Amino acid sequence: MLRRYRILCLILLCTLALSVSVSARTLSVRADRWLEFRSTTGAVEVTQGGQTRTAQVGSRISGVGDTVRTADRSSARLAVDTQIGFVLVAENSAVRISRLRSTRRGGRVTELTVDRGQARLQVRSFTNPESELNIRTPAGVNGVRGTEFGVAIQPNGRTGLATLEGEVAAIAAGETVAISAGLQTMVVPGEPPDPPMPLRDDPFLDVVALGWEFEDTSTGQAADLQRIVIFQGQTDPVNLLIVNGETQPTDRTGRFDLSLPVEDSRQLQVTVITPLGTEQAYELAIP
Repeated sequence: MLRRYRILCLILLCTLALSVSVSARTLSVRADRWLEFRSTTGAVEVTQGGQTRTAQVGSRISGVGDTVRTADRSSARLAVDTQIGFVLVAENSAVRISRLRSTRRGGRVTELTVDRGQARLQVRSFTNPESELNIRTPAGVNGVRGTEFGVAIQPNGRTGLATLEGEVAAIAAGETVAISAGLQTMVVPGEPPDPPMPLRDDPFLDVVALGWEFEDTSTGQAADLQRIVIFQGQTDPVNLLIVNGETQPTDRTGRFDLSLPVEDSRQLQVTVITPLGTEQAYELAIP
Protein backbone atom coordinates (compact mmCIF):
# COMPACT_ATOMS: atom_id res chain seq x y z
CA MET A 1 0.00 0.00 0.00
CA LEU A 2 2.81 2.39 0.92
CA ARG A 3 4.52 1.70 -2.38
CA ARG A 4 1.31 2.36 -4.32
CA TYR A 5 0.81 5.59 -2.39
CA ARG A 6 4.31 6.75 -3.28
CA ILE A 7 3.74 5.94 -6.96
CA LEU A 8 0.45 7.83 -6.92
CA CYS A 9 2.10 10.87 -5.37
CA LEU A 10 4.88 10.75 -7.96
CA ILE A 11 2.32 10.67 -10.78
CA LEU A 12 0.47 13.63 -9.28
CA LEU A 13 3.69 15.63 -8.93
CA CYS A 14 4.68 14.93 -12.53
CA THR A 15 1.21 15.93 -13.73
CA LEU A 16 1.40 19.18 -11.75
CA ALA A 17 4.87 19.99 -13.09
CA LEU A 18 3.71 19.33 -16.66
CA SER A 19 0.64 21.52 -16.08
CA VAL A 20 2.79 24.39 -14.79
CA SER A 21 5.17 24.03 -17.76
CA VAL A 22 2.31 24.06 -20.26
CA SER A 23 0.73 27.04 -18.49
CA ALA A 24 3.99 28.96 -18.67
CA ARG A 25 4.29 28.25 -22.36
CA THR A 26 0.69 29.23 -22.91
CA LEU A 27 1.20 32.54 -21.13
CA SER A 28 4.19 33.35 -23.32
CA VAL A 29 2.22 32.49 -26.46
CA ARG A 30 -0.82 34.53 -25.42
CA ALA A 31 1.33 37.68 -25.13
CA ASP A 32 1.50 37.81 -28.94
CA ARG A 33 2.53 40.78 -31.03
CA TRP A 34 1.47 41.70 -34.53
CA LEU A 35 0.92 44.33 -37.21
CA GLU A 36 -2.51 44.44 -38.84
CA PHE A 37 -3.40 45.85 -42.26
CA ARG A 38 -6.04 48.56 -41.86
CA SER A 39 -6.03 49.78 -45.46
CA THR A 40 -4.21 49.20 -48.75
CA THR A 41 -4.10 51.01 -52.08
CA GLY A 42 -2.81 49.55 -55.32
CA ALA A 43 -0.40 46.60 -55.31
CA VAL A 44 0.74 45.66 -51.78
CA GLU A 45 2.50 42.35 -51.11
CA VAL A 46 3.39 40.49 -47.92
CA THR A 47 6.19 37.94 -47.58
CA GLN A 48 5.86 35.47 -44.68
CA GLY A 49 7.90 32.32 -44.26
CA GLY A 50 9.19 32.52 -47.81
CA GLN A 51 5.68 32.82 -49.25
CA THR A 52 4.49 36.02 -50.96
CA ARG A 53 0.84 36.99 -51.23
CA THR A 54 -1.35 40.04 -51.78
CA ALA A 55 -2.01 41.96 -48.56
CA GLN A 56 -5.60 41.84 -47.31
CA VAL A 57 -7.25 44.34 -44.97
CA GLY A 58 -7.57 42.69 -41.55
CA SER A 59 -4.69 40.24 -42.09
CA ARG A 60 -1.71 40.26 -39.72
CA ILE A 61 2.03 39.76 -39.79
CA SER A 62 3.99 38.88 -36.67
CA GLY A 63 7.21 37.00 -37.46
CA VAL A 64 10.74 38.35 -37.63
CA GLY A 65 11.48 38.85 -41.32
CA ASP A 66 7.86 39.33 -42.37
CA THR A 67 7.96 42.05 -45.03
CA VAL A 68 5.52 44.51 -46.59
CA ARG A 69 6.28 45.80 -50.10
CA THR A 70 4.42 48.43 -52.07
CA ALA A 71 4.57 49.00 -55.81
CA ASP A 72 4.39 52.25 -57.76
CA ARG A 73 1.32 54.33 -56.79
CA SER A 74 0.53 51.94 -53.93
CA SER A 75 0.43 52.30 -50.14
CA ALA A 76 -0.55 50.57 -46.91
CA ARG A 77 -1.57 51.49 -43.36
CA LEU A 78 -0.84 49.08 -40.52
CA ALA A 79 -1.79 49.14 -36.83
CA VAL A 80 0.75 48.00 -34.25
CA ASP A 81 -1.14 45.48 -32.03
CA THR A 82 -3.14 47.21 -29.24
CA GLN A 83 -3.28 50.62 -30.93
CA ILE A 84 0.22 51.53 -29.73
CA GLY A 85 0.64 53.23 -33.09
CA PHE A 86 0.27 53.15 -36.85
CA VAL A 87 2.71 52.70 -39.75
CA LEU A 88 1.93 54.33 -43.10
CA VAL A 89 3.96 52.84 -45.95
CA ALA A 90 4.26 54.87 -49.16
CA GLU A 91 4.77 53.66 -52.74
CA ASN A 92 7.94 51.81 -53.81
CA SER A 93 8.76 50.96 -50.19
CA ALA A 94 9.70 47.92 -48.12
CA VAL A 95 9.19 47.52 -44.35
CA ARG A 96 9.99 44.35 -42.40
CA ILE A 97 9.75 43.18 -38.81
CA SER A 98 13.13 42.99 -37.05
CA ARG A 99 11.86 42.44 -33.50
CA LEU A 100 8.42 42.14 -31.95
CA ARG A 101 8.13 40.94 -28.35
CA SER A 102 6.64 41.60 -24.91
CA THR A 103 8.66 41.93 -21.71
CA ARG A 104 7.88 40.19 -18.42
CA ARG A 105 6.52 43.45 -17.01
CA GLY A 106 4.17 44.11 -19.90
CA GLY A 107 6.43 46.31 -22.01
CA ARG A 108 6.22 46.07 -25.78
CA VAL A 109 9.41 46.19 -27.83
CA THR A 110 8.97 46.84 -31.55
CA GLU A 111 11.71 47.19 -34.14
CA LEU A 112 10.97 47.68 -37.82
CA THR A 113 13.44 47.98 -40.68
CA VAL A 114 12.67 50.28 -43.60
CA ASP A 115 14.92 48.95 -46.37
CA ARG A 116 13.77 51.43 -49.02
CA GLY A 117 11.15 54.05 -49.73
CA GLN A 118 9.17 56.10 -47.22
CA ALA A 119 7.26 55.33 -44.03
CA ARG A 120 5.50 57.54 -41.49
CA LEU A 121 4.85 56.50 -37.91
CA GLN A 122 2.24 57.75 -35.49
CA VAL A 123 3.06 56.41 -32.03
CA ARG A 124 1.30 57.24 -28.77
CA SER A 125 3.29 57.95 -25.62
CA PHE A 126 4.32 54.76 -23.82
CA THR A 127 3.15 54.26 -20.22
CA ASN A 128 5.44 51.28 -19.60
CA PRO A 129 9.14 52.22 -19.18
CA GLU A 130 10.18 48.94 -20.83
CA SER A 131 8.32 49.70 -24.07
CA GLU A 132 10.40 50.67 -27.10
CA LEU A 133 9.87 51.40 -30.79
CA ASN A 134 12.89 51.56 -33.05
CA ILE A 135 13.06 52.16 -36.79
CA ARG A 136 16.18 50.78 -38.45
CA THR A 137 17.34 52.07 -41.84
CA PRO A 138 20.51 51.40 -43.89
CA ALA A 139 21.99 54.55 -42.30
CA GLY A 140 21.21 53.95 -38.60
CA VAL A 141 18.54 53.50 -35.91
CA ASN A 142 15.80 55.90 -34.84
CA GLY A 143 14.32 55.37 -31.37
CA VAL A 144 11.03 56.85 -30.13
CA ARG A 145 8.76 56.58 -27.11
CA GLY A 146 5.77 58.41 -28.53
CA THR A 147 5.79 60.74 -31.49
CA GLU A 148 4.89 61.29 -35.14
CA PHE A 149 7.76 61.18 -37.60
CA GLY A 150 8.79 59.82 -40.97
CA VAL A 151 11.78 58.46 -42.85
CA ALA A 152 12.67 58.46 -46.55
CA ILE A 153 15.41 56.11 -47.79
CA GLN A 154 17.14 56.65 -51.12
CA PRO A 155 18.62 53.76 -53.19
CA ASN A 156 22.09 54.58 -51.82
CA GLY A 157 20.84 54.22 -48.22
CA ARG A 158 20.91 57.94 -47.49
CA THR A 159 18.05 58.58 -45.07
CA GLY A 160 15.93 61.69 -44.53
CA LEU A 161 14.25 61.97 -41.12
CA ALA A 162 11.59 64.49 -40.09
CA THR A 163 9.76 64.86 -36.76
CA LEU A 164 6.30 66.37 -36.59
CA GLU A 165 5.56 65.74 -32.89
CA GLY A 166 7.61 64.50 -29.95
CA GLU A 167 11.28 63.62 -30.34
CA VAL A 168 13.32 61.01 -32.19
CA ALA A 169 16.82 59.87 -31.27
CA ALA A 170 18.78 59.42 -34.51
CA ILE A 171 21.66 57.00 -33.85
CA ALA A 172 24.44 56.41 -36.39
CA ALA A 173 28.23 55.94 -36.38
CA GLY A 174 28.28 55.89 -32.58
CA GLU A 175 26.58 59.26 -32.17
CA THR A 176 23.05 60.15 -31.07
CA VAL A 177 21.30 63.32 -32.22
CA ALA A 178 17.89 64.39 -30.87
CA ILE A 179 15.48 65.42 -33.63
CA SER A 180 12.70 67.34 -31.87
CA ALA A 181 9.33 68.40 -33.27
CA GLY A 182 9.69 70.79 -36.20
CA LEU A 183 13.14 69.54 -37.22
CA GLN A 184 14.60 67.30 -39.91
CA THR A 185 17.99 65.75 -40.64
CA MET A 186 19.90 63.63 -43.14
CA VAL A 187 21.81 60.48 -42.19
CA VAL A 188 24.44 59.11 -44.57
CA PRO A 189 25.54 55.46 -44.11
CA GLY A 190 28.76 55.29 -42.12
CA GLU A 191 28.48 58.88 -40.86
CA PRO A 192 26.87 60.56 -37.82
CA PRO A 193 23.51 62.27 -38.37
CA ASP A 194 23.72 65.76 -39.83
CA PRO A 195 22.87 68.63 -37.44
CA PRO A 196 19.09 69.12 -37.33
CA MET A 197 17.54 71.88 -39.42
CA PRO A 198 14.04 73.40 -39.52
CA LEU A 199 11.36 71.09 -40.90
CA ARG A 200 10.29 72.01 -44.44
CA ASP A 201 8.05 69.10 -45.54
CA ASP A 202 8.15 70.57 -49.04
CA PRO A 203 8.01 68.25 -52.11
CA PHE A 204 9.28 70.94 -54.46
CA LEU A 205 11.06 70.20 -57.72
CA ASP A 206 13.35 72.64 -59.53
CA VAL A 207 14.07 71.52 -63.10
CA VAL A 208 17.39 72.79 -64.45
CA ALA A 209 17.58 70.82 -67.70
CA LEU A 210 15.31 68.41 -69.56
CA GLY A 211 15.86 67.23 -73.12
CA TRP A 212 16.88 64.51 -75.53
CA GLU A 213 20.41 63.32 -76.20
CA PHE A 214 21.95 60.43 -78.13
CA GLU A 215 24.30 58.05 -76.31
CA ASP A 216 26.86 55.96 -78.18
CA THR A 217 26.41 52.30 -77.19
CA SER A 218 28.60 50.87 -79.97
CA THR A 219 30.27 47.51 -79.28
CA GLY A 220 33.17 48.11 -81.65
CA GLN A 221 31.70 46.07 -84.49
CA ALA A 222 28.52 48.02 -85.04
CA ALA A 223 27.57 51.63 -84.46
CA ASP A 224 24.58 52.13 -82.23
CA LEU A 225 23.08 55.33 -80.91
CA GLN A 226 20.47 55.19 -78.16
CA ARG A 227 18.18 58.12 -77.47
CA ILE A 228 18.09 59.06 -73.80
CA VAL A 229 16.62 61.84 -71.69
CA ILE A 230 18.84 64.21 -69.74
CA PHE A 231 17.08 65.30 -66.53
CA GLN A 232 18.80 67.66 -64.10
CA GLY A 233 17.40 69.53 -61.13
CA GLN A 234 17.08 69.74 -57.37
CA THR A 235 14.75 69.00 -54.46
CA ASP A 236 15.13 68.96 -50.68
CA PRO A 237 17.94 66.45 -49.91
CA VAL A 238 15.70 64.58 -47.43
CA ASN A 239 13.05 63.95 -50.12
CA LEU A 240 12.57 60.95 -52.38
CA LEU A 241 12.64 61.44 -56.14
CA ILE A 242 10.67 58.88 -58.17
CA VAL A 243 10.94 59.05 -61.97
CA ASN A 244 8.75 56.80 -64.10
CA GLY A 245 8.22 54.47 -61.14
CA GLU A 246 11.89 54.19 -60.16
CA THR A 247 13.41 55.92 -57.11
CA GLN A 248 16.47 57.94 -58.11
CA PRO A 249 19.35 59.09 -55.86
CA THR A 250 20.21 62.72 -55.20
CA ASP A 251 23.39 64.18 -53.70
CA ARG A 252 23.76 65.75 -50.25
CA THR A 253 22.31 69.02 -51.49
CA GLY A 254 19.35 67.39 -53.24
CA ARG A 255 20.75 67.85 -56.75
CA PHE A 256 20.43 65.14 -59.42
CA ASP A 257 21.81 64.58 -62.91
CA LEU A 258 20.06 61.68 -64.62
CA SER A 259 20.39 59.98 -68.01
CA LEU A 260 17.24 57.95 -68.58
CA PRO A 261 16.18 55.66 -71.41
CA VAL A 262 12.60 56.55 -72.35
CA GLU A 263 10.70 54.48 -74.90
CA ASP A 264 7.94 55.94 -77.06
CA SER A 265 7.10 58.75 -74.66
CA ARG A 266 7.54 62.48 -74.58
CA GLN A 267 6.77 62.82 -70.88
CA LEU A 268 8.36 62.05 -67.54
CA GLN A 269 6.17 61.03 -64.60
CA VAL A 270 7.89 62.41 -61.51
CA THR A 271 6.81 62.14 -57.86
CA VAL A 272 8.55 63.83 -54.95
CA ILE A 273 7.83 62.50 -51.43
CA THR A 274 8.96 64.06 -48.14
CA PRO A 275 9.92 61.96 -45.09
CA LEU A 276 6.48 62.75 -43.61
CA GLY A 277 4.75 61.38 -46.71
CA THR A 278 3.69 64.67 -48.32
CA GLU A 279 3.94 64.12 -52.05
CA GLN A 280 3.61 66.03 -55.28
CA ALA A 281 3.25 64.53 -58.74
CA TYR A 282 4.77 66.26 -61.79
CA GLU A 283 4.09 65.46 -65.44
CA LEU A 284 6.99 66.93 -67.40
CA ALA A 285 6.87 67.31 -71.18
CA ILE A 286 10.19 66.49 -72.85
CA PRO A 287 10.89 69.25 -75.42
